[in-house]
Amino acid sequence: VSTQSTWAAGVVGFFLISWLFLGNAWFSYALCGLIGTVVCLLFIEITQYYTDYKHAPVRRIVSSSRTGHATNIIAGLSVGLESTGAPVLIMVTALITSYYLGETSGISNSKGEKIGGLFGTAIATMGMFSTGVFVLSMSGFGPIADNAGGIAEMSHQPATVRTITDRLDAVGNVTKANTKGYSVGSAAMACFLLFSAFIDEVNIISPKKFHVVDITTPEVFLGGLLGSMCVFVFTSWALSAVGNAAQDVIQEVRRQFADNPGLLEGEGQPDYKLCVEIVARAGLREMIRPGLLSVLAPIITGFIFKYAGVIQGKELLGAKVICAFLMFSTSTGILMALFLNNGGGAWDNAKKYIETGALGGKGSEAHKAAVTGDTVGDPCKDTAGPSIHILIKLLSTITLVLAPLFID
Repeated sequence: VSTQSTWAAGVVGFFLISWLFLGNAWFSYALCGLIGTVVCLLFIEITQYYTDYKHAPVRRIVSSSRTGHATNIIAGLSVGLESTGAPVLIMVTALITSYYLGETSGISNSKGEKIGGLFGTAIATMGMFSTGVFVLSMSGFGPIADNAGGIAEMSHQPATVRTITDRLDAVGNVTKANTKGYSVGSAAMACFLLFSAFIDEVNIISPKKFHVVDITTPEVFLGGLLGSMCVFVFTSWALSAVGNAAQDVIQEVRRQFADNPGLLEGEGQPDYKLCVEIVARAGLREMIRPGLLSVLAPIITGFIFKYAGVIQGKELLGAKVICAFLMFSTSTGILMALFLNNGGGAWDNAKKYIETGALGGKGSEAHKAAVTGDTVGDPCKDTAGPSIHILIKLLSTITLVLAPLFID
C-alpha cells in the first residue's frame, strides 16, 4: 500500500508540474516521469522475485542444498547471473522510450536540431528518484530485524521469539535487496546523463568538437576495456577485504576459546571489544586500495592517452578514451552489482527458508550447505555489490570535474 501510494503521488506530481512549467511539451515529459516511477516499481518486484524464498529462484537454491555445499554455490551463482537480465531490459526500455518521448516534444536548438531527448531521460531519472525516500527507508528494516534476532539469541529468549525474528530477518533481506537494486538502477540512469555532460563540457572547453565515440579505434576500445577491468578489480579487493577481516576475527575468537575454555560452556565473558576493534581497523585499512583505484584509474588513463594522442597527432584522444572508459565501466558495474546483490540475498534467504523447518531445519546437512552459501553471499550483498553503484557514480563525477585535464 505504501509503495502504491508513493508511486501515485509521484505520478500526479509529475503531471501537475509538467503541465504548469513545460508548455506544449508537458505531456511528453509527464510520460517520461511516469516511466521513471514505473521503473522503480518494476525493480522492486523483480528483486523481490529473485530474493524472497516464496518464489522459485530461492527455492532452487534450497533444493540444491540437499546434495551438498558445491551445488548450493552453483545454484546461487546461477540465480545471481540470471537476475541481471530483467533489470537491464527494463533500463534499456526506459532510457530509449524516454529519449524518444523527449524528441517528440518538439524542442530544438537554433539550427533546428531536436534536443529534447536527453531532457526526457533526465525527467525519467527524476521520476525514479521521486520514490527514493520511501525505497531507501526500507533499508533500515533489515538491520533492525537482524539485530533483534541477535539480541533474542544472546538474551536466551524462547525458540518462538527467535522464529519470529528469523522471519522478520528474511523480509529484511528482501527490503535491503530492493534498496540496492533501486540504487544500481538510479545510478545507471544518472550516469548516462553524466556521460553526456562530460561530452558537452569537452565541447565547451575545446575548439575541436566531437559527438560520437568510435570504439573501433584501438585506443578507445582499450580505454573501455580498462574501465571494465576496474570494476572487476574493485570487486575483488572489496571481497578480499571481507575475507581478510574475517580471518583476523576467527583467529582472535579461537585464541579466546583456547585461553578460556569455559567460554564454550557459557562461563565468563568474551572480549567483544577486541573483535569490534579488529573489524573496524580492517574495514578502514582494506578500503585504501579500492578507494585509490576508483580515483586514480580514470585520471591515469586519461593522461596516458592524452599524450599518446599528442604524439600521434590524434586530437581529443584522451577525452574519447575516457568516454569509452565511462561507458564500459558503467555497463559492467551495473551487471556486476545486480549479480552480487541479488545472488547474495538469494543465498541468505535460502538458508532462512531451511531454518523454518524445510529439509530437516537447523543442523541438517542441507542447512550446513545453505550456511556455506550464506557465508559466500554476505560479502557479495553487503560489501562488494553496494559499493559498485558508488564506484560508477564516482568515476563519472571525477572525469566530469577533471575534464580539462584530458584535453590536449
